Amino acid sequence: MPRVIVDWDTINRFVIDAFVGVGVPREDAAICADVLLESDRRGIESHGVNRFKPIYIDRIVAGIQQPVTKFEIIRETPTTAVVDGHDGMGQVIGYKSMTMAIEKAKKYGMGMVAARNSCHYGIAGYYATMATKAGMIGITGTNARPSIAPTFGVEPMMGTNPLTFSLPTDEEFPFVLDCATSITQRGKIEYFERLGQPTPEGMVVGNDGKPKTDSAQILKDFNTGEAALAPLGGIGDELAGYKGYGYAAVVEILSAALQQGNYMKMLLGLENGKKVPFHLGHFFIAIDTEAFMGADAFRKTAGDILRELRASKKAPGQDRIYTAGEKEWLVWQERRNSGVPVTEPVQKEICEVRDRLGLTQYRFPWEA
Repeated sequence: MPRVIVDWDTINRFVIDAFVGVGVPREDAAICADVLLESDRRGIESHGVNRFKPIYIDRIVAGIQQPVTKFEIIRETPTTAVVDGHDGMGQVIGYKSMTMAIEKAKKYGMGMVAARNSCHYGIAGYYATMATKAGMIGITGTNARPSIAPTFGVEPMMGTNPLTFSLPTDEEFPFVLDCATSITQRGKIEYFERLGQPTPEGMVVGNDGKPKTDSAQILKDFNTGEAALAPLGGIGDELAGYKGYGYAAVVEILSAALQQGNYMKMLLGLENGKKVPFHLGHFFIAIDTEAFMGADAFRKTAGDILRELRASKKAPGQDRIYTAGEKEWLVWQERRNSGVPVTEPVQKEICEVRDRLGLTQYRFPWEA
C-alpha cells in the first residue's frame, strides 16, 4: 500500500488546526499534536496520525470526549496529587500531570500524580521522556478498555496497560522502555486491519481458547467479548504469560486505586448499548537523580550499562544489539529531515477531516 511523506511542519499545523476546528483550545491542540506526532517521530505508527481521526476527532464529534479539558486538582501534598480530567483530552491531562510530578520532584526528590476520568493519552513514552529531559527518571502507566485475558482465561478483563520507564543517560538518547503488558496493542491490530494484513498467530485468543488471526474479525470480536489479547509472554503459562498478566494487574491497580477511578469492565465505553466516555486512569512518577548520588553519576553509570549490553557477544547472523529507545532514536534520525509517512487509508481520513472542517488552505502531496 503506497505511503506518502508529509513534512513535519505541514502535518503539525494541520493536526493543530483540525483539533481547534472541533473545539480544542489552540494551546491544548499544540500539546495534543506534539504527543500524536511524537509517535511517528519514533516510528510507533500505531499511535500516530494513524489514530488521529478515529481515536480523537471522531470521539469528540460523538460527544464522548470533551475538547475543552477541565483539569481539577482533587487532593495534593508536597510530593503527590490526585487530579480529575473530566473526560477531556488525555494528552493535555498527561502533560499537565507529569509537569506537576516533575515540579514536585525538583523540590522534594520525588513526585507522583494520579489522574482519573481521562481519555486515551497517546504513547506513554512521551510523558516518561518529559521527566528524562528534566534530568529525572520518568515512570507512567495507564489502564484502558478491556482487551487482555488473564492467564488461563479467555475473557477480556484488563487493558493493554503499558508500564513505561525513561532513564537519563550520557548518550544522545535516553533509555525508554515503552511497551504494553499485552503481547501486542489493540492499536497494532487496528494497524494490521488498515493494511489488510492478518494478525500473527498467538497474539489473540478466542472464547474457544484457540488463536485468532483475522484482523478485521478480531476487532469486531473485541467489541462482543469473543476475543482477547494474550498477556505479554503469550497464551497460557509455558512462555510465562503470567508475568505479563501480573504486570497488567499492577498497572490496573495503580491507575484506579490511588485516584478511586474506574477499572476493568467499567472502561468499556458502553452503557446500555450507547457510547459513553471511557473514564481512564493514569499515573505519573518523576524521580530526581540528583537527590541520590548526583545526576551526572547516574547518567554515566546508566550509559556504561547500556554500552556494555550493546557490546556483548551477538547471536550468529546478528549485526547489532539494541537497547530500549535506540531504535526509536534511529528512526528519528532518518525521518527528521523528511516527514511522517502516511498510508492510503489515513490519507483519505485526513482529507475527510480537512473537508469537513473547511481547512481549505491544506493540500497534501498525494493530491498532486
